[in-house]
Amino acid sequence: MSNTRIPPAEITGFKGAMFKRIMKKTLGQVPSSLGVYWHNQKVLMSMGGLGGKLKKWDACDEGLKTFAHMAVASYIGCTWCLDFNYFEAHNKNLDLDKAREVPRWRESDVFTPLEREVMDYAEAMSRTPVTVTDEMVASLRQQLGDAAVVELTAVIAFANFTTRPNVALGIESDGFAAACGLKPLAEPTASAVRS
Repeated sequence: MSNTRIPPAEITGFKGAMFKRIMKKTLGQVPSSLGVYWHNQKVLMSMGGLGGKLKKWDACDEGLKTFAHMAVASYIGCTWCLDFNYFEAHNKNLDLDKAREVPRWRESDVFTPLEREVMDYAEAMSRTPVTVTDEMVASLRQQLGDAAVVELTAVIAFANFTTRPNVALGIESDGFAAACGLKPLAEPTASAVRS
């Protein structure tokens, strides 16, 4: 990882020891980003708490939510979130060939039409201004149902909530996917066009 824009704080105290133990148990290492967010533990706890609550949602397919989060991370340029979600796709037994192709989803032929719509929706929500159309939502509603679309939308919003501060703070990949032997994420070709 390159240097973050705010140097990581030393993770100390009982709470720090607990966090480090949990991270090592669940991720195999303590993410370097934890030290950056340790400067404001209220922010860290709130972001982590919300992320934990999202994991309990079950109205939308886990693969679609993961690919949407990865599409946001790729679009925004958050290497940490992209790597972590690829690692999580492995842990959730999702299709890893698809997960590794998310950064070049427009060029790749591995995705279903629905998966492409979900990633297009994720990017449309991530643009400024937002470019979501009535037609996008109507198609997703027809295929997924209202509860799943609401959940998917909230997951995409959360992805923006986590990717943007990581990029702004200079937090980059910790190599989770490489540590568990996953192939490197695919790279878009120079001719790939973002709409």
